[in-house]
Amino acid sequence: MNIFLVVLLVLAGVALLLLEMFLLPGFGIAGISGFLSLTGAVALAWMRISPTAGVITLAACVLVAAIAIWGFLRSHALDKMALDTQIDSHVDLADNRLNKADKSDKANNQKDK
Repeated sequence: MNIFLVVLLVLAGVALLLLEMFLLPGFGIAGISGFLSLTGAVALAWMRISPTAGVITLAACVLVAAIAIWGFLRSHALDKMALDTQIDSHVDLADNRLNKADKSDKANNQKDK
């Protein structure tokens, strides 16, 4: 039962950290909960199973978190969430309007002559 709880805490912690990093803005409830879940998994393994299991759990937490982040970044899931709009329009600035007005005035003056 203790091993199942440790594995469950590790998976929940990694999932909460991924949510915090990629979906939820800021450093909030999900990030703190994920960190506490991973810390609880290591502490539970250390105290209830053995110190060796605690070290193995700590290494597994780091490894699983790193693989999960790497896999999430490689899955291109962020591309589906990101805004990908190209703006093709332009704004006529006051300088451009003045230049166009000067050119049209010169063209009108030349036609009048």
